[in-house]
Amino acid sequence: MGYEVKLDVFEGPLDLLLYLIKKNEIDIYDIPIALITEQYLAHIEMMKSLNLDIAGEYLVLASTLIHIKSKMLLPSEGGTEGDEDEPDPRSELVKQLLEYQMYKEAAVHLEARPILDKDAFTRGYAAEDNAQGNDDIYMELSVFDLVDAFYRIMTSIGSGNEVMEIDVEKMSLTDRMNDIIDMLAQKKRLTFAELLGDQPDRGMVLYTFLALLELMKSRMVKVYQVSAFGVIRVSLSMVA
Repeated sequence: MGYEVKLDVFEGPLDLLLYLIKKNEIDIYDIPIALITEQYLAHIEMMKSLNLDIAGEYLVLASTLIHIKSKMLLPSEGGTEGDEDEPDPRSELVKQLLEYQMYKEAAVHLEARPILDKDAFTRGYAAEDNAQGNDDIYMELSVFDLVDAFYRIMTSIGSGNEVMEIDVEKMSLTDRMNDIIDMLAQKKRLTFAELLGDQPDRGMVLYTFLALLELMKSRMVKVYQVSAFGVIRVSLSMVA
């Protein structure tokens, strides 16, 4: 019996596109379609290898990117003089991204307002994480950062391109989630390496990844870095 996580529960295809734009430090008004399309398709393959059930919307956007790429490769019909009058094939996509980004940011602010310091309390990382006098910046990571990190781990173990079926009778995702919570209750924060142990197998890596996704979804843990390209850490979201 296999276990799959629907990624659209956590993030959508436009989130992935915005993630790639941010990661590559790209001007959203001038997207290099060939590069973004290649990376987008690569991420879909990575997500499949991590037992993530890819929603149809991801494939629709992949087709859209390929279509835009093909249109940009074709010579313009109007020749050099008509180039300026031809619409940019990327314009509709850019419009969608800007609108989505605006509504997403508004939703985040609206969602946080009624619960912050009422139903939820932030732990406050500045004092502890900068105890050594560093000016590191707290950066919460997205599900796509997790996909990148865990795919690299899976590839280093071997057979990273194969989809792995999980035997839920031998391993319990709930047990793994509880294990992570117990570890964080004792240590406060852990790195990925510490969560996985000394010699993790592919099953343990995959279960840890899926457990973290579920814990992130329920806002029980935060996955973050304290500096750009720094060690990825995990901590409990709230402290009693």
